[in-house]
Amino acid sequence: MNTLKLALLAAGLALGSRSIAAQTLLKIDRVPANTPLADTLFVAGSFNNWNPHSTGYALRKNADGTYQISLPSTLGAIEYKFTRGSWATAETAVNQQPLPNRRADLRPATEVRHDVAGWSEPGAATPKKHTATAQVHLLNDSFRMPQLGRTRRVLVYLPADYAKKPQRRYPVLYLHDGQNVFDEATSFSGEWGVDETLDRLGAAGQDPTGSIVVTVDNDNQHRADEYIPWYNLQIKAGGQGGAYVDFLALTLKPYIDAHYRSQPDVAHTGVAGSSLGGLISVYAALKYPRVFGRVGAFSPAFWVCNDSLQAFAKQHPPAPSTRFYFVCGPKESETMLPLMAAWRRDLQAQGVPTANLAFRAPADGEHKEWFWRREFPAAYQFLFGAASRPGPGPAKR
Repeated sequence: MNTLKLALLAAGLALGSRSIAAQTLLKIDRVPANTPLADTLFVAGSFNNWNPHSTGYALRKNADGTYQISLPSTLGAIEYKFTRGSWATAETAVNQQPLPNRRADLRPATEVRHDVAGWSEPGAATPKKHTATAQVHLLNDSFRMPQLGRTRRVLVYLPADYAKKPQRRYPVLYLHDGQNVFDEATSFSGEWGVDETLDRLGAAGQDPTGSIVVTVDNDNQHRADEYIPWYNLQIKAGGQGGAYVDFLALTLKPYIDAHYRSQPDVAHTGVAGSSLGGLISVYAALKYPRVFGRVGAFSPAFWVCNDSLQAFAKQHPPAPSTRFYFVCGPKESETMLPLMAAWRRDLQAQGVPTANLAFRAPADGEHKEWFWRREFPAAYQFLFGAASRPGPGPAKR
């Protein structure tokens, strides 16, 4: 091989190496004067399921007061925001006004510069109005999660006639991301309005038996860890999903069944959530097919561990009687709808009848709470409408 060929080969190898290692630099030139010197800044976005406290996405502080982080160009077009470790301390526009998601295309492997105009601070903005109805009550502000060594707030919604019909027992639906389920004041970007929806369906005669709804808050820092069963190198999170589901099935559900008039059988027990919450709900039904018989997967983030979840499903097939409700917007991401469709096919192949698999992909669907709120009534009625029947039982709380 002559010298020219060797030179060309070396240049090609170098170019390929640079392409593989191509990075885009996100840099913050200025931050507000009230930024605490000891605080670490993070970037949260579509590439890490909006985890506001992922140590793998902490920015480095430079000697000149700027901050920076390098992200691989393979992430492509992203949406993101900067935080100080939680959504309660995320960046804002001036005067504490909400800031739209930032957008950048990382593929050119360039430098993107930013100024942060302000930080949201707990109590700094005008408090949002509490919207939870009277049927929602606090079970425990620090309910023990022994499988994870943590505590978490748990809320319970009781049907309007719960106290008036002491012989009636009710289905139970467990929901993740409890801050977003009932109350606008605690929600990140809007509530689901589950309490208002169930009140309305009951008053209209469209939910004759009603249901108990139990919600578990996320804690920002560990949300992705708890909602992903296996560690994901790309988003640098996950691996605690198995323990979280064990908590639901082995600790929380037995407590609810012991203290409330639930229908504890699998046909009357559901689990649902959005994004990573949709993913962990499907996993819960696979791991505990005799516990969770109704699954609501709203915009499920299968992409974070799809291969591992498929392998798990082969070893832990779903119960044919399980009902699954899948819904997402076709433009949420490149993989969202294809993976959701693949899971419907896989579940059918494993024996779940078509009648037990609802599947919707409305064109206007977005990865946002307003969309999941709108879709919840149809999901609820599919999951519980024909299955919920009151049954006699000893009176409890």
